[in-house]
Amino acid sequence: MPRPKSLTPAALAAATLAVLDRDGLAALSMRAVAQELGMGTMSLYRYVADRDELEALAVDHLLSGVDCAPPKALWDKQIAVLVERVRAAIAAHPNVVPLTTAHRHRCPSLLRWTESVLAVLTRAGFTGEQRVIAMRTLLSYLIGAIELEHRGSLTGSGTDAMAELGEQYPLLAETATTARTITRDLEFRRGLDAVLSGLRRP
Repeated sequence: MPRPKSLTPAALAAATLAVLDRDGLAALSMRAVAQELGMGTMSLYRYVADRDELEALAVDHLLSGVDCAPPKALWDKQIAVLVERVRAAIAAHPNVVPLTTAHRHRCPSLLRWTESVLAVLTRAGFTGEQRVIAMRTLLSYLIGAIELEHRGSLTGSGTDAMAELGEQYPLLAETATTARTITRDLEFRRGLDAVLSGLRRP
């Protein structure tokens, strides 16, 4: 007779996030998560079918605390706040970013957030193809900006190296020198403002 289940989805998600944080996405496996939980790999299959299910649990758990209720404001401010909330939730676990797109259709917390953003866009007059493009554009910016923020930071060594290339690439060097003075928050919010400005156009 099988032993009763004792691990909760939250515990499985926390172990998955621990592996992702420490070792990265490439190292994530059923075995690695089982070791994190102090159990055998085969025992883990009593709780989840495969690595995909672990990934989805981790994404859903990470975003489960995101407030999906937009503030009382104009539609573009509402969108900005909703997007910032996801960025804040992911900040501590940036290795999860690629998984948000892979599992966007199976994570209730992400589906709720998407529905909320779509509701704001709809009230603002976006319908049909226009709404599809607006939603995809927002997601593209959010995911891409978070990736750059954590893997290609303006304050990182890559920017320093480009700032020294003035002889060959003067405009790149000048831009990189300026880039080093821009904070992560300012970069994200100015970029989001640019995206929203584009969406405002008829």
